[in-house]
Amino acid sequence: VVWAALLPIKPAGATPQEYQALGLQPPKEEVEAPDFTLKDLNGKQVQLRDFRGKVVFLNFFATWCVPCRLEMPAMERLSRAFKDKGLVVLAVDIKESAKAVRAFLKELKVTFPALLDEDGSVAFTYGIRPLPATYLIGRDGKILWRAFGAREWDNAASRQYFSRLLSDGKR
Repeated sequence: VVWAALLPIKPAGATPQEYQALGLQPPKEEVEAPDFTLKDLNGKQVQLRDFRGKVVFLNFFATWCVPCRLEMPAMERLSRAFKDKGLVVLAVDIKESAKAVRAFLKELKVTFPALLDEDGSVAFTYGIRPLPATYLIGRDGKILWRAFGAREWDNAASRQYFSRLLSDGKR
């Protein structure tokens, strides 16, 4: 499990107030995000490492999860606001069918990619217990932070954080 070896390091582009306001947990030491390959809803293989050079907002969810459903529209707005600035939103569904996930995303009008963790192995590697869970991965492939539970990802504090993070071009 990835998170077991992690403790707070210098926050990546976030102030202590932003970490607290957004409920983010920074790792204690720099750690590479575990690479994985999963299928998207069309059966195409997608690898995490394909997104090097971009900031990846990696969200784990399930269609039965009410908090997941509540945060998806804000994730969609965040994706639309920052995709041209280097943010990639990837949603990873845990142990559900493509049909169920497709219907869920269509209902919520989500356009960012969804991947299928059919056996739950990627969720296990990332230490996912409560849903939703989100990891932010820097341009260099290192984990910047994680967050458990739903967030209003496009609120003013979040938009300010992402705007600054994506404008510096470093992470």
